[in-house]
This record gives sequence, C-alpha cells and structure tokens, in this order.
Amino acid sequence: MDELNDKTLEQIPIPEGLEERLSAKIDEWEQEERKQKAQCRRLLPSILRYTAVAASIALVFGVGYHFLRQDEPVNLAEQDTYQDPLLAQQEAERALNLLAANLNKGLGHLEKAKALSDKAENTLNKQLKALK
Repeated sequence: MDELNDKTLEQIPIPEGLEERLSAKIDEWEQEERKQKAQCRRLLPSILRYTAVAASIALVFGVGYHFLRQDEPVNLAEQDTYQDPLLAQQEAERALNLLAANLNKGLGHLEKAKALSDKAENTLNKQLKALK
C-alpha cells in the first residue's frame, strides 16, 4: 500500500519554482513573526514603566495621607449612640429579632436542601443495588 502511494506521488508533476516560492513565503512569515515579537518586546517595557510610575505615585500619596491623618486627634472614648437606655434596648431587640428571622429562614432552606439530597442519595443507592 505504501509503495503504491509513493509511486503515485512520484508520478505527479511538480510545478517549476514551487520550492523557491514556498521558501520565500516561509521566510516572509518568519520575518512577520519576528516583527511582531519585536513590537511586543518594545511595548512591554513601556507598559511596565508606566505601571511603575503610577504605583509610585499611589504609594507616595498613600504614605502622605497616612502621616497627615496621624496628626489628627483620635477620640478613643466610647460614645453611646442612644441617650435613653430603654430606646437602646428596644433597638437592640429589634435588630436581634431581624437577625433571628433571617437565620431561621436560611435554616429552613438548608433543611429543604438536605431533604432533597437525602432523597437523591436514596434513589442512587436503590439504583446501585439494582445493578448488583
């Protein structure tokens, strides 16, 4: 079979200058590829340069802002947000009730998901037992 293909291929006429044209085209593709790589090499350092400058500027502004903020007095004493203790208690209870309601709602969804998971697991186990 291989001999037949080789013989058939040898009988096909090759146009004149085909090898030169193919070599020229391959060389042209290689030159284009080199140009693209050179452009990429030139572009990358400039991007890195601009990125480094931007990072340096951000760093200088950040350090300056930090030192300016250190000069301001800091009030470390605790402050009550409510002057009336009864109002503060009511607001805390309201917030805790809201938290409990949302937590219970989430737990309800979790129980539904667990029930579905258990049902799927039981079905899978039945199918596996049937295959044995």
